[in-house]
Amino acid sequence: MNRTRFAPDRGLSSRMVVTMFLIGLLYVVFVGVLITLLRGAWPLILIIAGGLFIAQFWFSDKIAAFSMGAREVTPEEFPQLHGVVDRLCALADMPKPRVAVADSDVPNAFATGRNPDKAIVCATTGLLRRLEPEELEGVLAHELSHVAHKDVAVMTIASFLGVLAGVITRIALWGGFRSRGNNQNAALVALLIPLVSAVIYAISFLLTRLLSRYRELSADRSAAQLTGRPSALASALTKVSGTMARIPTEDLRKAEPFNAFYFAPAIASKESLSNLLSTHPTLEQRLEQLGRISTELNEA
Repeated sequence: MNRTRFAPDRGLSSRMVVTMFLIGLLYVVFVGVLITLLRGAWPLILIIAGGLFIAQFWFSDKIAAFSMGAREVTPEEFPQLHGVVDRLCALADMPKPRVAVADSDVPNAFATGRNPDKAIVCATTGLLRRLEPEELEGVLAHELSHVAHKDVAVMTIASFLGVLAGVITRIALWGGFRSRGNNQNAALVALLIPLVSAVIYAISFLLTRLLSRYRELSADRSAAQLTGRPSALASALTKVSGTMARIPTEDLRKAEPFNAFYFAPAIASKESLSNLLSTHPTLEQRLEQLGRISTELNEA
């Protein structure tokens, strides 16, 4: 982590290292299995795997921002938003990321980028309309914490493994069957490769979910400690979570694939998933932690 005034989190750092090691191991195992099953197509598999890994590292943040509708904005267009980011970056002693806005009524915010120099922090128009200045400050401090701790880069890269597994599988099957022809092993290969792909995706899915829930608690904690106003962040959380139930289901479904990046999950409370599959800790867990921090700050 770069030296900033955001409190370091060794628990988060160790979890990121373990997650990236396991994700990388899964990636290597997956490519190895494909090479074993499709011996004639191994050059194609290595080229595709290497190319997609490089593309994943260099462009996944841009793809994620584009997919979520982020549009970079100037201080003249959104002076209040830029003003809050400027104050928080000065308070945290960190470089200012690019600032963006997504035209969506779903009240949310996210950060993405492979490193602090390439980071972008985005708020939706729905969030900007609904939050008070102190609440917006808490949300943006939460997102800047992701940038400072670099967990946003880990999540951006790790979240694309499932997509890559699917792409490599389809191309490898096509290349493999062209090289192997219609022989007696074709049916077995056709069965094994999708099965391996599904297992790899399931494991990477669970790993990223475990990291995602911890990093959200870490960002809440760091934001509350930096601003000294955990109650403002708690108010923003309550307001955003309560508003989700009134957002049209169609809009929530469009945003749901990117929940791992968002400040709050874009799902109505009645549709909440179990803790094992959720990208975020429960609202109660987050508010309870902020309550403890508020007590500690008052006693200090």
